[in-house]
Amino acid sequence: MTGDAPRLQLLTRAGCHLCAVAAETLDRLAAEAGLAVAEVDVDADPQLQAEYGDRVPVVLLDGREHSYFTVDVPRLRRDLDL
Repeated sequence: MTGDAPRLQLLTRAGCHLCAVAAETLDRLAAEAGLAVAEVDVDADPQLQAEYGDRVPVVLLDGREHSYFTVDVPRLRRDLDL
């Protein structure tokens, strides 16, 4: 991930129902914070696929792993000053 990475990213893959649930939750929180969520398909990048494997969805905040499998809502709200 680069320094130009969006503030909130969701690492996901096609056909992942947990990813769909996480995307809905993250979109709602991002809207409260005035942010956009960038979804990244881990299967489109061999490095991400090797690093995260089946451990998706993963929420990245400022390029660092914040939570995985589910969105840690209380922690993310705190970290976004909501």
